[in-house]
Amino acid sequence: MIKATIDFFERQAYGVCAWWGDKFGIAAHKVRLSFIYLSFIALGSPIIIYLVMAFILENKHYFKPRFSKRTTIWELK
Repeated sequence: MIKATIDFFERQAYGVCAWWGDKFGIAAHKVRLSFIYLSFIALGSPIIIYLVMAFILENKHYFKPRFSKRTTIWELK
């Protein structure tokens, strides 16, 4: 039970770092280490930023614009 809970939280928490690592083309563990180091230096404020990014990443379908798909410029209305 505890192992399953820990695995769930690790998958959720590391998803943000893996996403940033994929975006910038660097290893996810380096992004994780940078968050840890910044948390010590900035007294915890990166943790708040991390939680906001995790929320946005989890609910990104709500933040995407809802424009109609246009295939050419001539279909403008």
